[in-house]
Amino acid sequence: MPANRKTRKTYNTPGHLHELTFSCYRGLPLLNKDRTRLWFQDALELTRSKHDADLLAYVIMPEHAHVLIRPRQAEYDMASIQKTLKQSVARKALNWLRKNDASFLKQLSGEQAGNRTRYHFWQPGGGYDRNIIEPDTLRHSINYIHLNPVRRGLVEMPNDWPWSSARQFAGINASTIQMNPLPL
Repeated sequence: MPANRKTRKTYNTPGHLHELTFSCYRGLPLLNKDRTRLWFQDALELTRSKHDADLLAYVIMPEHAHVLIRPRQAEYDMASIQKTLKQSVARKALNWLRKNDASFLKQLSGEQAGNRTRYHFWQPGGGYDRNIIEPDTLRHSINYIHLNPVRRGLVEMPNDWPWSSARQFAGINASTIQMNPLPL
């Protein structure tokens, strides 16, 4: 593993919620197009069904995303869950770029693998994964996630950002993804 790659420790504890953050490669705004955001939403649904998990909150920002998820099974592997989510988006985005904007791929080039260049959509490393067990921490996490676009000046109110679960929390069911009920 390269010396500059961050590592993270995950705890696969039954019943825990996980606050995940994924950053785009080199902080590039790779999630600033609707097509890429839709790919991310598709990946959320794929991850939810493939890994039998509850999706509790999310926001898609131009250069990163936050997800609050709870695996339902007693035995689960967060690394596998994260891989399903991230790999799906990366493959679609890199394939789209190869067909439609190959010159942009240079910005996503990373290390060499033999005579091939590896391209990255996501920042290498594990990202951020925090286990949540306390109700107050859960509420704080959801507020933090939903306020991201407001703090960045993208919108004035969380409900104004269409790429998050904030609308559903406000009772505006304009989201294409339905959140699972919050645990009591």
